[in-house]
Amino acid sequence: MSNAPVLICYDGSKSAEHAIDVAAGMLGPRHAVVLDVGPPITLAESLAVTSPFAPDTAFEEYNEADTEERASEGAERARKAGFTADARSMLGAPTWKGIVDAAGEIEAELIVIGTRGLGGVREAVEGSVSHQVAEHSDRPVLIIPLKD
Repeated sequence: MSNAPVLICYDGSKSAEHAIDVAAGMLGPRHAVVLDVGPPITLAESLAVTSPFAPDTAFEEYNEADTEERASEGAERARKAGFTADARSMLGAPTWKGIVDAAGEIEAELIVIGTRGLGGVREAVEGSVSHQVAEHSDRPVLIIPLKD
C-alpha cells in the first residue's frame, strides 16, 4: 500500500465504529482521515427557517459544530484502533457526494464506510450512502456491514 491516506466515514453510529475497528484489523497501522459529512440544514430546521424570527445561519453553524465534534470522536476512536488519524468535517448534501469529493481532495487510496443495515422499502426511500459512494467513487470503497 502507498502512503496515501485512507478516508474513513464516521457518523457516530455503531456501524461506523465497527467499520473503524474492522478496517484497523485489515489495514494495520497507517494514516487515516476520519470524515463526518453533516447536513447544512435538517428537515426540522428547514421548517423553522421559514419563521421570520429564525437567524439566517444559526442552524448551519450548529450543524457545523456538531459535525466537527463527531469527526473528532471518530478520529479518537481510529487512533485507539491503531490508525494515525486526523478529523475532517464538512456540511454537504447529498452525503455521498461530500464523501467522494473529500476522498478526491485528500487523494485517498481507499474509502472505508459502514452500512446502516437498511433493506427493502426503507433503503429505497432513504437511499444507501454506502452504495452511492461505491457507485460514484473513482477509487476503491470498502463497505463493512454491521453484524448482529
